[in-house]
Amino acid sequence: MIKRYLIDGNNLIWKIPRLAKLQKSNKQAARDHLIPKLDGKFVTSRTAVTVYFDGFPDGELRSSKVKIKYSNNRPADRLIIEEIERSKNPRTICVVSSDHEIQNLAKVCGAKIIKSEEFFNDKSNEQIEDEKPKGKIGDVDEWMRLFNG
Repeated sequence: MIKRYLIDGNNLIWKIPRLAKLQKSNKQAARDHLIPKLDGKFVTSRTAVTVYFDGFPDGELRSSKVKIKYSNNRPADRLIIEEIERSKNPRTICVVSSDHEIQNLAKVCGAKIIKSEEFFNDKSNEQIEDEKPKGKIGDVDEWMRLFNG
């Protein structure tokens, strides 16, 4: 069961054509558009989600679901690699990146990998769907069963 997603934010932006175009002229605007997409993708998931961006914050990003980390003077790739290496159980991590160094380390450590260009497709959505809680009181079907006999 995946408990944490580590997302290479800039790498993901460059794999989404509309955001890649925006990134060329306004890096912060591309980030501003990415975060709500991630919030929507993970809104009902119980997993922790961290997105890593290169450089320093250039404005305030807000998210209800996603933790946002900036690498400041270091490459964001290093932060992701260190997070994987620090993990006591890398098998509970899913790394979203198309960077070969990150993918290779994740594979060696037993973490799952989703390439950035595949992240918003149906297959990766199924992985996240599988992590949604089932049969909780907040579930409409459960309410219907309880109150409509």
